[in-house]
Amino acid sequence: MKFSDFVSAEAIRSHVEADSKEGVIREMTQALVDAGKIAPGDFESIVKAIMKREDLGSTGIGRGVAVPHTKHPGVSRLVGTVAVSPAGIDFESLDGERVQLFFLLVSPPDRPGDHLRALESISRQLRDDGFCKLLKAAKEPEAIQHLLEEADSHGVVS
Repeated sequence: MKFSDFVSAEAIRSHVEADSKEGVIREMTQALVDAGKIAPGDFESIVKAIMKREDLGSTGIGRGVAVPHTKHPGVSRLVGTVAVSPAGIDFESLDGERVQLFFLLVSPPDRPGDHLRALESISRQLRDDGFCKLLKAAKEPEAIQHLLEEADSHGVVS
């Protein structure tokens, strides 16, 4: 699965304002609402569902990366976005490090395969330290989008 299959270019944020786990999840979910990918009426229940998933265990997978995600009936297809926090946010990551790079996913409950494929794809790409470093250093949403497109067409970017 490619980033272009689920990342909403209009919702990418290169500099989040939030300084907390819930704050960044709210900011990214709002970006998906603003991009027309999530109905405004579903905002709170999606944030609540993602936070409930975080209560099971942090999606901060280490090395400054987190992949908050949930399944929600408010979406008919997998949607997602990417955000960067240059300062980093305490996300209760597995390695204890602050998180700078976030991939947020929301998928319909009846499409678990898409959800798993997207998580697998993100995980595979984010094993590349060079790719992560470039994403974290991106100053504009367009730069992030370009890096994602490069990864889609050439595999891992280095």
